[in-house]
Amino acid sequence: MHTLSLRSLPALFSLLLSFGFPDGPIKNLVTFGDSYTDISGIGDNGTAWPVYAASYRNLRLHSFAISGATCDQRLTPRVNFPYVVQDELPAYFEQTQSGLKLDPKETLYTLWIGTNDVGADTMMSGKQTPGNTIVQVTQCPVSWVKTLYDTGARNFLFQNMIPLQLTILYRADGYLTRFWTAPHNQTEWSVYMTELVASGNELARLMLQSLSRELPGAHIGLFDSYSFFMDIHDYPQNYLNGTAPLNVTGCINSCIVNEDGSSTCTIIQGTDRDSFLWQDELHPSEQVNRNLARQIVDAITLPETRWTTWMS
Repeated sequence: MHTLSLRSLPALFSLLLSFGFPDGPIKNLVTFGDSYTDISGIGDNGTAWPVYAASYRNLRLHSFAISGATCDQRLTPRVNFPYVVQDELPAYFEQTQSGLKLDPKETLYTLWIGTNDVGADTMMSGKQTPGNTIVQVTQCPVSWVKTLYDTGARNFLFQNMIPLQLTILYRADGYLTRFWTAPHNQTEWSVYMTELVASGNELARLMLQSLSRELPGAHIGLFDSYSFFMDIHDYPQNYLNGTAPLNVTGCINSCIVNEDGSSTCTIIQGTDRDSFLWQDELHPSEQVNRNLARQIVDAITLPETRWTTWMS
């Protein structure tokens, strides 16, 4: 029987770190996605998580996420909205061709997309292009990794979809909101959204695992946004610290659409805001984004974290 000597432990630890973990150190953060990540059209009406993450780790932030985005216009078209494929990636390539130089070993690329792809005016209401399913819609963000890899990128963090069925917009006991004012079967929406998110996330995991074997030298991490948000929902005392009672069902900025089309709105002010999981009926709060930023920083500084799995 072979035994492991103490002298071999440093070499083994170094080998473990080199597998599925950025060679780093990471100095640049490049973000793609929708309003959950956009640093200007901010979903939480405060400071976006990439700004916090950059400040926590002294990273240079390059943001290409745009509020309202879906992955590909050919799959989930939305009038007057942007796309990762048609807008965000071209904007990134335009900058790299105009002089932006990023060392692949020192740069982490993140993508957080899907909320709008499966949302009320796309897959939820059957408005994806005919013939496309959650399979094609999931393949699109996975292909984002390959597209950037082919241009030299090597470190990727893929953020999967949150449990959207917990948001007021898609919860079984939700109400008509500014995001969707037409009457509908709220219970049916909740059940369907639960299935879409679960299916999309599992497909993404399997597709990323397969892709990781095809890209030598790439480091691909999966950040489990779904489980992270479920943990906040189930154990808010570990994340929320405002001056109001902790709240994971209501939201900071609530607008209920009444039968006559008018809206009844309430807005929580001051430090009470940090007691809430949700900013409005669809977006997480700024306090949640602070917590998320810390987890993203941990993902690129620690070889193993609770919410991140490095596949290659």
